[in-house]
Amino acid sequence: MVKKVTEGITISVETFYQPDYSNPIGSEFMFAYRITIENNNTFPIKLLRRHWYIIDSNGTHREVEGEGVVGVQPLLAPGETYQYVSGSNLRTEIGKMYGTYQMENQLDKKILEVKIPEFQMVVPFKLN
Repeated sequence: MVKKVTEGITISVETFYQPDYSNPIGSEFMFAYRITIENNNTFPIKLLRRHWYIIDSNGTHREVEGEGVVGVQPLLAPGETYQYVSGSNLRTEIGKMYGTYQMENQLDKKILEVKIPEFQMVVPFKLN
């Protein structure tokens, strides 16, 4: 698990290789990741947007951005945690992701750029 704190918001990431949804012979490797967002501030926040950078070990770079996460724009009260699971496919056995969330302080409407820590996605048999 990797963690990063930005603007009083902790982002934690865990990754899981998905062998049942992967096809190594066809260079298709599927990974799931669990994101935990913890609001350590004294004010409520709302997640507005996400911006991901996805990099395969062959140098292929992709960007994904859009509103919310998994179809929602969660609102977190002070001390509250929100967790979701999503996924990403790679063309190689090793890759990484990182990015940002755009969040809004619900009291003064200030926009916060919250960093998503870089995390590795590695097929388990590559570690042997």
